[in-house]
Amino acid sequence: MTFVLSEKGNAMMPCENVVARLLLKNKQAKVVKTYPLVIKMLVETTDFKQELIEAEDSGSSKIGSAVVNCENQVVYLSEIEIRNDIADKMKQRSKYRRSRRNRNTRYRKCRFLNRKNSTKTERFSPTMVSKINAHLKELKFIHKILPITETRIETANFDPHALKNPEVLKDLKLYQEGYNYGFSNAKAYVLNRDNYCCQNKKCVSKSKKLEVHHIVFRSNNGSDEASNLITLCKICHDDLHSEKLILNLKGKKKGSLKHATQMNSIRIQLLKALPNAIETFGFVTKEHRQKMNLPKEHYFDAVAIASKNKDISFRTDEIIFKKCVADGDYQLRKGVRSQQIIPVGKIQGFRKFDKVKYGGENYFIKGRMSSGYALLMGIDNQKIEIKPTPKFSKMKRISARKTWIIDIKKLNLQTKMQAMSSLTSPSLKA
Repeated sequence: MTFVLSEKGNAMMPCENVVARLLLKNKQAKVVKTYPLVIKMLVETTDFKQELIEAEDSGSSKIGSAVVNCENQVVYLSEIEIRNDIADKMKQRSKYRRSRRNRNTRYRKCRFLNRKNSTKTERFSPTMVSKINAHLKELKFIHKILPITETRIETANFDPHALKNPEVLKDLKLYQEGYNYGFSNAKAYVLNRDNYCCQNKKCVSKSKKLEVHHIVFRSNNGSDEASNLITLCKICHDDLHSEKLILNLKGKKKGSLKHATQMNSIRIQLLKALPNAIETFGFVTKEHRQKMNLPKEHYFDAVAIASKNKDISFRTDEIIFKKCVADGDYQLRKGVRSQQIIPVGKIQGFRKFDKVKYGGENYFIKGRMSSGYALLMGIDNQKIEIKPTPKFSKMKRISARKTWIIDIKKLNLQTKMQAMSSLTSPSLKA
């Protein structure tokens, strides 16, 4: 499948690869993008268009996209992995700044209110800005290469309170007031719940001093909720921490509702930016995908959204995988005393995350050596073990580093369908 642009740069209906080769051979078109292959016509053509439905399965970690034409043929498939490392990198930068200020250097004043983003109202965090822009960038890219007539987006609206405590859905009063209603904090609630008595059944001490104990220790990511707290007397509590006492209790680890909260914000911003888009939800997509007997993948979810439970066929046999990466590497030095200089520019014409061809296969550069060697990886960020270590002189750069690295893989739908049918076979169910 080859995507086509008109002489004026407008999106046209895609064509088969054979037709694209003939157009390029006869010099009636030129290549403007390699991954995926996009050609631009050099001669005037008709602007015939069909109905194309674009669907996006939004998410806080991965996005699935698909385009289906009026004959229920899938002409575009993609999956985008969003960045989730921005907050950690900013914390590391902050740690380095504070470390520099505490060394034997001139004192540098803290600068946390002299930036526009620090005082701007209705501001999103850098992580949220990156995730929202990733959704919009993919939609914008599809509109550039295909004449889309309708856009459908699967969103999600989560209730963090209900996710944390499912029991509140059964009791409206509990939903409104919560477990700690009427108590100053969780500790007061737990003491009252346990009748101000040590919960160790074998306790023989007469200590009146009570303490609230975390069943799963906080050092092991234990939760601060009442389900992970228990009342113990001071003697039993000290014995438990000194391993003189063992209690066979089941606690709870601290859960994270980060992605659910992010999806609530992503949904609002997408619907604001795309007022004409049709909104759908995950339970509808799941029903349609299961009736279509498609495997659970983000891009197949997008196919189910676009086709609405109709029989489909795949006109394309390629999936475009995209991964969001940092724009560049900004660390200039390393070592205990920052004595080693890190080259951030090109080494023999190559940068990190450049797409290269080596030994007939496409890879991405994971690491570089000034001696002329490189470490290679796939789009999944896994290092490829190649011996001897690849040399720059034997590589050919296909595309330069950008904020998205792109790779194309063949759609192996038959294997996925067989694996899915084997999991649901009667013999395995029994």
